[in-house]
Amino acid sequence: MENVVLEILEWLGSLAIFLYGMKMMSEALLKIAGSRMKSILAVIRSNRIVGMLMGVVVTMIVQSSSATIVMLVSAVNAGIITLGESIGMIMGANIGTTITGWIIAFFGFNVDVWFLVLPMIGVAMPFVFSKVNKRHSWGEAILGFSLIFMGIHFLRITMPYATSLPSLAEFVNDYCQLGTLSIIIFLAIGTAITILVQSSSATMAFTIVLCMHKWIPFEIGAAMILGENIGTTVTANIAAQVGNISAKRAAFVHFLFNATGAVIAVILFKPFLHLVDTLTVAMLDTSPYDDGYAVPIALATLHTSFNLINTVIFISFTSMIERIVMHFKRGKKNEEEEFHLKYISTGLMSTSELSLIQAKKEISFFAKHTQKMFSFVRELEFDSDMSESKFGKLYSKIESYEKISDDVEYEIANYLTKVNQARMSDSGRRRSKSMIKIVGELESIGDCNFTMARLINKMHEQKIRVTKKMSDKIAFMFNMVDEALNTMLENLDKLDFSADVVKAQEIETQINRYRDQVKAENFDNIKLEQYSYEQSVFFMDLIQECENLGNRIVNVSEILDEAVD
Repeated sequence: MENVVLEILEWLGSLAIFLYGMKMMSEALLKIAGSRMKSILAVIRSNRIVGMLMGVVVTMIVQSSSATIVMLVSAVNAGIITLGESIGMIMGANIGTTITGWIIAFFGFNVDVWFLVLPMIGVAMPFVFSKVNKRHSWGEAILGFSLIFMGIHFLRITMPYATSLPSLAEFVNDYCQLGTLSIIIFLAIGTAITILVQSSSATMAFTIVLCMHKWIPFEIGAAMILGENIGTTVTANIAAQVGNISAKRAAFVHFLFNATGAVIAVILFKPFLHLVDTLTVAMLDTSPYDDGYAVPIALATLHTSFNLINTVIFISFTSMIERIVMHFKRGKKNEEEEFHLKYISTGLMSTSELSLIQAKKEISFFAKHTQKMFSFVRELEFDSDMSESKFGKLYSKIESYEKISDDVEYEIANYLTKVNQARMSDSGRRRSKSMIKIVGELESIGDCNFTMARLINKMHEQKIRVTKKMSDKIAFMFNMVDEALNTMLENLDKLDFSADVVKAQEIETQINRYRDQVKAENFDNIKLEQYSYEQSVFFMDLIQECENLGNRIVNVSEILDEAVD
């Protein structure tokens, strides 16, 4: 019994080394490629074929389809690309991930590279301890690569052959003799294992080992590989659950694409395996049905063939897939009207640069709600005859917006702080710090709005009315503030951080001059007793708060301008 427990722990340890190596290599390669991700996402906008090819390339580079899909889900969530633009790249990611299977099959099983593992670790370590970010990432990539093959080596030697455990082998064999039912059972097992270990590459390595050690026949291993294609979609779908409806749709595309392909492959299972067998014989002069050492190449061939055929079938139907997904994943009618985190709720993206884009979109979304808050303040001011109930509801809405803006400021600033802890370029670090300042200014804009709402509420409670001339002057000041807010939003909507600072400063100067003009006129009007001193206090407090609001608004554009390369 002790020996069995020890063998199980040794096997789990081998799997852990493999998984850790995959994680380390994938994350390191993402960091190396990170600065180019923004331009890659811009390229896929051109057409679905280009998007598909970019999905292949990116996934081959980062060695993880899950990382690519999660990145795409986050990009769709952030509005960087549309759902339709993401579909081609999702298909390409499935093809790109098959290169990992070939590396595992060829170098892990057909060519013994164990003798290179320790030298690779030796080469990697000086880079790992380097303070230069790029060298450090390359060191982690090499170290992760070596750990993958260390894990495969240990998986091979710790997995017992079926002949050593005849009772267990007979039990497994019984489930392999049920025809189509066996295919479905082991497809489900492949799906479950991939969900559990969160790595389709680990499932492939595990399946190859099972086949080579005579636990399962080749066709059952093929069913597990089909299941792995379904299981790998779970990571993105989990990530999308905290995102918006667009993110959920992008993740569902991945599931629908892989699951539909798997169903077709099961229906045409025998002709599909015949095709794989023919290709394998052409490459190796031996069949996976006869030679266990042909199994790794055969399963890699099956994996690639499945995803290539799947893509060829569905690439022409991306518009239809988009419509189907939008039908099954319908958003709430009022979803866009709710005040909530919209873009960064999926967490950090795969690269710091893309995380900054996501944060920038969230800040722009936050700014739109500060403008909406200001529109509520205007409504309070210019409808002095509204009912107590309507006034109370509107004032409560402004109050709730102010509280939420405090929370949003904290969430975005906390997100940017986490982004700052990752490796990024000097330009990226400068921009992230600027965005933290902007979030603070937007929260202050919310405070100014609420201060004006409190002033108007106090006037309402004390039944103080402003004169027609006062009302006209407040409306004129509000119009200038509205223009300033529109300019600020236009500047924030630019992903390249460029800002029309001149226009923003001109509007702010006009607001200051008008404040000074009204202040001088107010002094004379009190002398002439055109209105009471009490009226003038509320009137000038509103005008002054508008000027404070204008200062905060122009600060946003100036901070943006400072962050430009």
